[in-house]
Amino acid sequence: MDARSIIAKLRREEVPSSEELYWFAQGLADGSVSDAQAGAFAMAVCMGGLGSKGRADLTIAMRDSGDVLSWDVDGPVIDKHSTGGVGDCVSLLLAPALAECGAYVPMISGRGLGHTGGTLDKLEAIPGVSTQIGQDRLQQVLRDTGAAIVGATGQIAPADRRLYAVRDVTATVESLDLITASILSKKLAVSPDALVLDVKAGSGAFMKTVEAARDLAKALTETANAAGCRTSAVITDMSQPLAPALGNALEVAEVMKVLTSGNISPLVEISAELGGVLLVDAGLCDTLEEGRTRIATIIRDGKAAERFGRMMAAVGGPVQFVDNWARFLPEANVIQEVSAPRGGYIAAFDGEALGLTVVSLGGGRQVESDIIDPAVGISGLLRLGHRVAKGEPIAVVHAAREDVARRAEAGILASVTISDTPVEIPDLVHERITA
Repeated sequence: MDARSIIAKLRREEVPSSEELYWFAQGLADGSVSDAQAGAFAMAVCMGGLGSKGRADLTIAMRDSGDVLSWDVDGPVIDKHSTGGVGDCVSLLLAPALAECGAYVPMISGRGLGHTGGTLDKLEAIPGVSTQIGQDRLQQVLRDTGAAIVGATGQIAPADRRLYAVRDVTATVESLDLITASILSKKLAVSPDALVLDVKAGSGAFMKTVEAARDLAKALTETANAAGCRTSAVITDMSQPLAPALGNALEVAEVMKVLTSGNISPLVEISAELGGVLLVDAGLCDTLEEGRTRIATIIRDGKAAERFGRMMAAVGGPVQFVDNWARFLPEANVIQEVSAPRGGYIAAFDGEALGLTVVSLGGGRQVESDIIDPAVGISGLLRLGHRVAKGEPIAVVHAAREDVARRAEAGILASVTISDTPVEIPDLVHERITA
């Protein structure tokens, strides 16, 4: 078996066998497959596709290219994945809420990618928090707190890390088969009993339309279930930022406001929807409505906040963070309002442009080596349908310098559309694709 014959098979629009795909994934992991061969493989898959069985075979092969974790706990192990969006900090609410329901949540998360923020970057805005911990420590944190949000070690799906780097420079990132294998190889390596996928659709997401999101959701759920993990997907709206803040410390602040105030917000609604699906799939609830209610109640009554505090303390965060979170989070040097240039209704957001504005402030990475400023970003962003008067604040910029703040203000104004008439507000949940 060799890489050339597998690539030639793909070129002839034939799907390699499971054994061939397993061999290729091992070659990616150990370096016996060259970068040129990896690029040719990615392009051949992008052009011809693998079909549902080939997609599942590749996903399993990439999962098995490294460590596959196992757990010694007394409840179901469950997980959630989001395809990414702006102001999406749901994991920080959902993980502790699920743990409070008796589940165990080892959530392997990532850093910012393009215009979207990264869960690990958000958590590391909390002083002392370390998201890179070894597997032994992860096992202990999970037993002690019920949930852990951490980064992948180098031994989790190494074939994916290698192939993704090649895809990024060969214009093959958008392949549905390769996206599916990339996402699921890492998630399935955690060995969850149930998985829910939050597939975003809208201007702030990678999938701009519900149709494109549906195609991805179906590919993901079909593949994960074929691999033996009970998986459902929820297509949710990203035509506006989910939280009214974008930026690492600012999004953590929004999470803490929700966890400690008991107020209902879009973050709670999405958390309840995703959590409800997971609780049913894991056998912890009988109905979706029961699951939704349990998650929302746990967030409202402060139990999720207490659990979140334990999670943060277990990975180096301040013991009293929940009680004094505003004191611990960093603040930007320059904080200034962005005023509406005219009166009317907030009618649309260019979510991707807003995310890139945060990157330009220093809140994300333009190259992998960039150091993030956790304090910068946008807060106080009004929601779709809000009626504004000329000069009324529509957002607040948090920046390191005044010149950078002025450029960000121009970027925000270019990203927000104000109309003379009210607009229809899209539902937060578009549809569900169940296991």
